[in-house]
This record gives sequence, C-alpha cells and structure tokens, in this order.
Amino acid sequence: MAEKEFTNPKYYVNRELSWILFDHRVLNEARDKSIPLFERLKFLSITASNLDEFFMIRVASLKDMVNAGYQKKDIAGMTPEKQLAALNTAIHDLVDLQYSTFSRSLLPLLEQNGLHLIRHHEQLTKEEADYIDHYFEDNVYPVLTPMAVDSSRPFPLIRNKTLNIGAMVRKKGTKEELEFATVQVPGVLNRVVELPSQGSARKIILLEEIIERNIQRLFLNYEIICSNPYRIMRNADLTIEEDEAADLLKEIEKQLKKRQWGQAIRLEVEAGMDKRMLKLLKKELHMEEENIYEIDGPLDLTVLMKIYGLEGYGHLKAPKYEPKQVPELPAGCDIFEKIREGDILLHHPYQTFTPVVDFIRQAAKDPEVLAIKQTLYRVSGHSPIIAALAQAAENGKQVTVLVELKARFDEENNIVWARMLEKAGCHVIYGLVGLKTHSKITLVVRREEDGIRRYVHLGTGNYNDATAKLYTDIGLFTCAEMVGEDATAVFNMLSGYSEPLLWNKLSLAPLWLKDKFLYLIEREKKYALEGRHARIIAKMNSLCDRDIIAALYEASAAGVKIDLIVRGICCLRVGIPGVSENITVRSIVGNFLEHSRIFYFENNEHYEIYCGSADWMPRNLERRVEILFPVDRRECKEELLHILECQLRDNVKASVLQADGSYEKVDKRGKQRFNSQEAFCLEAAGKEEACKEAPATVTRIFTPETAHE
Repeated sequence: MAEKEFTNPKYYVNRELSWILFDHRVLNEARDKSIPLFERLKFLSITASNLDEFFMIRVASLKDMVNAGYQKKDIAGMTPEKQLAALNTAIHDLVDLQYSTFSRSLLPLLEQNGLHLIRHHEQLTKEEADYIDHYFEDNVYPVLTPMAVDSSRPFPLIRNKTLNIGAMVRKKGTKEELEFATVQVPGVLNRVVELPSQGSARKIILLEEIIERNIQRLFLNYEIICSNPYRIMRNADLTIEEDEAADLLKEIEKQLKKRQWGQAIRLEVEAGMDKRMLKLLKKELHMEEENIYEIDGPLDLTVLMKIYGLEGYGHLKAPKYEPKQVPELPAGCDIFEKIREGDILLHHPYQTFTPVVDFIRQAAKDPEVLAIKQTLYRVSGHSPIIAALAQAAENGKQVTVLVELKARFDEENNIVWARMLEKAGCHVIYGLVGLKTHSKITLVVRREEDGIRRYVHLGTGNYNDATAKLYTDIGLFTCAEMVGEDATAVFNMLSGYSEPLLWNKLSLAPLWLKDKFLYLIEREKKYALEGRHARIIAKMNSLCDRDIIAALYEASAAGVKIDLIVRGICCLRVGIPGVSENITVRSIVGNFLEHSRIFYFENNEHYEIYCGSADWMPRNLERRVEILFPVDRRECKEELLHILECQLRDNVKASVLQADGSYEKVDKRGKQRFNSQEAFCLEAAGKEEACKEAPATVTRIFTPETAHE
C-alpha cells in the first residue's frame, strides 16, 4: 500500500472527540456499581474538572480559529467549525449523562447511606432554616458583595469559573422595569455546609442555597422577582509573544490576569432560570445558544470532592494506599552508594517517591557534591524538593534549576518558586524561547576518590511529591558515564547555546526524538517483512501525531503486532482491513492516573525498551523539550516488561478500542479477574504471586532467548 494512503483522513479520529470519549471512560467509573460510593463521587467530580479545562483550552482554541477565519482541516479532515459543531452535540450528551448519574444513581445512594443533600432551601425544617439563617448572618453575609446593574452601573466582570447568583429585582412599591443584580458565591467559604443532626443520618446544604434563601437581605429596598445560580467559563489559553518579551516572568504574570476576562465560551445556568434573566446574560456575555447549558442539579460538580472529604465515610471509600519502600533503597541508606551498585528502577505510586526527595536532600548536605541541576515543570504547594534545592544553594553548591513558567495552570505557582530559589542563591532559568521544557531530569555532580562522577535521575512524571501518590510513573537512577555526559549536555543546551554534535544515550525533542521513534517503528516493519520477530508495545497518555500513526499503520500492514496502552486521546483507528488489523488499543482508567510512558521494540529478539516524558503528540515531539531514555540493566528491563504484560492482561479497568471507534470493557466471562493496579499494589507490598496467577498475554518477551539481555 502506498505511503500516502496511510494518511487518509478517514483512518483518523478527531482529537477533541477522542478526548470526549476519554471523559466518558472516567464517567463510566462513576457509574460502576462495584466501586465504593464515595470513589464514584470522586470520578464524577474529575469528569467535571476535566471538562472545565477542556473548555478553557481546547474549545477556546477552536473558537479562536473560527474567529480568525482559519479553515485548515485536522488529521481527520474536519475544519474548526465542523469540530465545534460535533463537539456541541457530544458535550451536551456528556453533561446530560453526568447529571443523570448524579441525580438518579449517586444521590439516592447517598441518602440510603444516611447522607442527605438538601437540594432546595424550601426543603428545610423550621429548626434547620433558623440555623441556616444564623449561619448566613454570622459567616456569609459579611463576605458578600452584591452588584446591581443599571444606567450608572455597567454589567460587572464575572470572573472565570466562579459560581454566581443572579436576580431580577425592582424597587419595592413601584412598577419600574426589572433590573439585574448579581452576587458571587465566595470561594473562600466552604461550599458544603453540614446541618446539626440527631442520630446517624446527616444533612448537608450547598452555600449557594443558603445565599439564595437570604438574598433579600442583600437588596433591602428591592423586591426579588427571581434568583438563580449561573457560572461561566472563559478562554484561559495564554498568548505570549516570547520573542518580544523583555522579561518572560513579568509577561506571564500580566497574561495570567487576563484569564479572568477572556472571551466567555460557556454559560451554565440552573434549569428553569427566568427567561428574562437568561436573555440578559446571553446578551451581556455574548453567548451563543449552543454554549448555554441548562443544568438540573448543582452547578460545578467539582463540589463532589468536598463531599468526598467529609469525615466519617471511610467505609464508602477505597482503602488508602501507602506507597511502599523501594527494595534497593532502604530507609537511611547512602543513595549514591546504592546507585553505584547498579541502575535502580522506581515504579510510582506503588513505590514511594521519597528516594527522589532524599536524592536531592543528600546531595544538598554532602560535602563532596559540587553541583545539582534539575528541571521543574509542576511541583507541589509545599515542595520538599524546592526546600532541598534552596538548602543546597545556601550550602554553597552550584544549583541550576530550570523552572518552566509556561506549565499550564501552574504558572503562578512556578513564578513563586522561581523567585524563592533565586533568593536562596540558585541559578534559575526559564527554558528556551518558543518551547516548553517538559523533560524530567536531575543531575548531581559529585567528587569521588576516582574522580568526578555524575548521578542522574530520569522520569516520566513531574517532581511533585503530591501527585506522585496518585499518578503512575517510572523513574530511573543511574550513574552510567554516557548518560551522565548526555545529562550535562542537556543542561548546557538549556542554559546556553551549547548543543553537542554527538549524543550517547538520550534522545531529545524537538531535535530528533520523533525521528528516533519513526526509525524504531520502521525497523520493526523491516524485520516483519523479512519474516523475523517484530513487536511493538507502547504505553502513553495520548496518541495523535499523524506521522507516528501512519508509521504504525505501515508496520501493521507489514505484519508487526502492535499493542498500544493509551489512557486518553487516541486518533488511531483499529480494525481497518490492510491498515490496522494488527493493532490493538486499550485504555486503563483506575484509582491511579496512568501517566507513565514506556516503549518496547522487539528488535528481532534483541529487545529495546525506553521510557520518557513525551507522548506521541505533535506538541511533545515538535514543540517541547522532552527526553527519551533507554533502560539497559536486565533487571530493570524485565520489570518494565512485566508492567506492560500486566496492563495487557487487565480485564477490570481496561477498555478496548473497537473498530467503530467506541470503547468497550474487556469481556471477563470465563476469565480470572485481573486488575493491574491492584496487582502492582500487592507486589509492592511483597506479595509476588499477585501477577503470576493468570496466564501471560505477552508470550514472546519472556523467552529463554531474551533472558540474557
């Protein structure tokens, strides 16, 4: 088949519609009756948070394209206008299913378990109403700022993502025209308020209901005709002209403020809102009809995480998992000595992230350490790594930190850290113009008896101790000389203009990482055509690069068996005769967010395995600084193969892509139940039999021929 046929738009799925399917898979967890009730609340909350970000970035970007008259088609042959039209239907269906799940399934189950959500303040008993009124007077009223709209007061700025209550009012005793007034539900107060109760049953009410009940207090000389909550979403995609910015940090700070008044792109209103108020909001916010969502339930379902956090419902949650010790790195060990004994693989969150923090802490205190260099993309609010880096600088170490200011929605946090590190004496750099630095790498330069030795940590996830308990990621400690040389070259390239002509082990985007992947896929195709052993297994978050997908199609057509584990977006289609018959795609959605990137290439029985920070997306391969690293030590390679094998066996949390573009759960009839995330938890606790009971699905990669690798 000619190469050009593999790029036919009919062989591809639109990226945005594929993302909607991913949020449906998350929503399916909220609908799964086998999952503890409060975990189902959490998954529903996650779908709402996901959708918010999708609107602020992806939908906003498409609207910008339409407004600019941009007509270029995506890889599936859709113009921005066609994408928006298709998304409009898909998102409305998704939102309907979200609220159907909440109202018809989760809410009745909460009540069965003794937790009652007062949906409307009219449902309060007299005693409860008295309590609420006093609560409003003492805690809420002093914080509120009601805003009226009339000839002298223009329509106010409604801030992005805030929950508000609108009211149509008129002066008492008159028949004047109705005026609009609004009050923001304050984010500084807890949105979930528990009522005093007797016995085991408990009642909660949302803050907006409390305000709505007492809204007359805010407009004493006015008659309240109607009041309803509403919420808007704005374009939050930053536009930064880096070439023209004299100070990138100040430019980003300026752009962050603009997020609050970007174009309104979505309006959520309470179902049954007064038509006059809805008409006014639509006009003032310049809102199109298809972007208005009438909601029968609480606006902003991320509030469900507040309910999840209520004390006393541990029996309705999954047992909390505590990451286990890394066997090669016992507590209190000399981490440098252990790394010298051989490369060490880390599998988070099943194994603790503590060794990564200890790596920096020990380096900060060690008198033989000369320099520490690290890239930071997203870190936690009270990052121990930041504290250790600052301590290292204060101890006289040469500390260089690349803080990526353009990490979306973490810009503000990263600005704070960058300034703190500079004050501590660290050399802080902000990356390369036009590129995000998304790589995860730490280099420690240490003086030892036999000379200078470089210790390196490479990872697939951020240096974030908080998310390391929730995201599945791979980390590698090594002091291999060639990796150390490459690590030095990476930081020299990031901090200056030095780009070496020769690299040993690491592959970098946007330089040649994409070419590396294309070469590896092409090599498997060549072996298949020669009748030799060829196989690809790739695990990532997203797959939407057309060149990579076309190469996979070619390899599949040549006979290469390809198994893809793609959590989120997948623009590849399976089951196309002569194109993708040898490709399978599965998505795993479970208690932990699948985040690791692992790539296996059989290479005619001399298999190679890589990990890295990049997904197979154009932005990662062409517009970001990313690192792919090989895993060479036999024990580490076998562990990674084991991880892939277990995920390919998962028949509990895995959904498999079908030829029609839908995803279906694995048919478990006649099969032993196997949840890869549960199995990894058991293994980390020392129960090695966890993954050995079911027959393996990856039969070739554990053959005697490869055991010596």
